Amino acid sequence: MKLDAQWIIGFVDGEGCFYVGINPHKEMTAEYQVLPEFTVVQHKRDVQILHALKEYFGCGVVRTNHGDRISYRVRSIDHLNKHIVPFFVKYQLKTKKRHDFEKFKIIMEVIRAGDHLKTDGIEQIRKLASQMNRGS
Repeated sequence: MKLDAQWIIGFVDGEGCFYVGINPHKEMTAEYQVLPEFTVVQHKRDVQILHALKEYFGCGVVRTNHGDRISYRVRSIDHLNKHIVPFFVKYQLKTKKRHDFEKFKIIMEVIRAGDHLKTDGIEQIRKLASQMNRGS
């Protein structure tokens, strides 16, 4: 199955999620671990779409999510920076999800600069991440 960039934009506008987890981790420099993620979840009957996304982006994994739900996830910082972020910069989302992506992109820049290893960087990421996926 061959996907078109504009189709992917519409699909992700409806079904995708940009998420950043921040977990306590005493062994990290700033005592927190930052976990950025791009995810699309579908019913198992549409798993072929998730495999097509994985093929299109050339990264990520397709796995069972919960029950009859399957997810396509990209968690590698390298893959997010090289494949996912540039795609959504070039082909812009049309819904309010674009605001989530803009915050996600800034967070990825903070990570790329290494500031996620500093207390002030963690606070910047925490503030941005708290504004994401709010449905408003």
